Amino acid sequence: MTQWTGEADPGRPWWWEAAAPEATEDGLPDHCDVLVIGAGYTGLSAAIAAHDSGAKVVVVEAGVPGEGASSRNGGMVGAHPRLSWDKMAAAFGAEVADALLAEAAPALDWARGFIDHEKIECDFQQTGRVQLAYTASHFEGQKRLAEKVRAKSRVKVELLERAALGREIDTRLYHGGILFPEHGALHPAKYHRGMLDAVRRRGVPVVSHARVEAMEREGARHVARTSKGRIRAEKVVLATNGYTTRPFAWHLKRVFPLPSFIIATEELPENLIGHLAPGRRMMVETRARHSYFRISPDGKRILFGGRAAMRNIPLAVAAERQRQTMVEIWPELAEAKLSHVWSGYTGFSFAQMPHVGLRDGISFAMGFSGSGTVMAPYLGAKAGWLAVGDARSETAYAKTHLPRHMLHLFDKPHFLKAADLVYRHWVDRAEAWQARRR
Repeated sequence: MTQWTGEADPGRPWWWEAAAPEATEDGLPDHCDVLVIGAGYTGLSAAIAAHDSGAKVVVVEAGVPGEGASSRNGGMVGAHPRLSWDKMAAAFGAEVADALLAEAAPALDWARGFIDHEKIECDFQQTGRVQLAYTASHFEGQKRLAEKVRAKSRVKVELLERAALGREIDTRLYHGGILFPEHGALHPAKYHRGMLDAVRRRGVPVVSHARVEAMEREGARHVARTSKGRIRAEKVVLATNGYTTRPFAWHLKRVFPLPSFIIATEELPENLIGHLAPGRRMMVETRARHSYFRISPDGKRILFGGRAAMRNIPLAVAAERQRQTMVEIWPELAEAKLSHVWSGYTGFSFAQMPHVGLRDGISFAMGFSGSGTVMAPYLGAKAGWLAVGDARSETAYAKTHLPRHMLHLFDKPHFLKAADLVYRHWVDRAEAWQARRR
């Protein structure tokens, strides 16, 4: 059973101990050139890109800037596409698949350059990231992936046979892995705060508690009716991802909120952490549970996230499920207490890939599908440039798409309740059976 240290209330991210989101006091202007809806990574980056291209920009946020996924994620820095080349080619064509792989290195370079240029203090480290193969067939897939990555991008990859995993992680659970040595780690809440500071330095208003309730047209202009009044804009950027609501019905049907749950352990002995994760990498799994885990930036805790459920469940239940998975990997943590548990929404597309586009005169970037730490600000900038007609908006992610699915008929993703049962009772068990086959 889960034991608690009593350090934090359930639902409060560990990240907030150092950088809790705060509301802004900016008022809502009457008009602007570019209205950005959403003040997470995507929206703040879009605001910077549009402003630096010469536009008068305003950002509106439904709640408190950064209180969503931007301050709740795992803080893993990597831009490699979620899908294999074969799956991307089947979905978008071989030429687009090539371009998506080729864009991974430039996207990661952009993220590093952005942090440096804006002088964002976010505990960034180039730790490298290991993707751990849960089954033998997963490792065979990693071998094919490594070949494609080497052939079609500048991304560095290293295959890790089972015998070599011991230098990265102390467990016998996995069949091998693939190392992306140039990937890294950061503190997501500090990252968001640094981005917000960069926007405020430019004099861009960021308006808290200004949910967009309706969108209208006034000739060529957009008119947004918010809970704090109306604002007219020549151009609009939608940057709401997994927190999209009406009146953006088209996007709402194509990007759905998938909850991710994270736990933090109590402070652990330094020698224990060094034993469990000697490589001190960011780590993710290949199994459908999508577990991801890391050492905290201060080097004292394990942060462990993933799919405890595909729908909202009590945090105590989620914490126990995550603890059980963590102990499956590291039995040494069976008696470790937890200090925090929280959740947040990832914005998933049915293609499992992000998309940058223009719909009804509104530019957008969304559907990051778990890769938002790098891709949200990177593609947010693309959407900001798209809004102002800047050629730097060009990206292969404009050639992906956001398909609908017949199961997603309503505003809320009710289909996730059934999907949760399927994954927990069939997919997870099938993968566990495959993993036992040596």
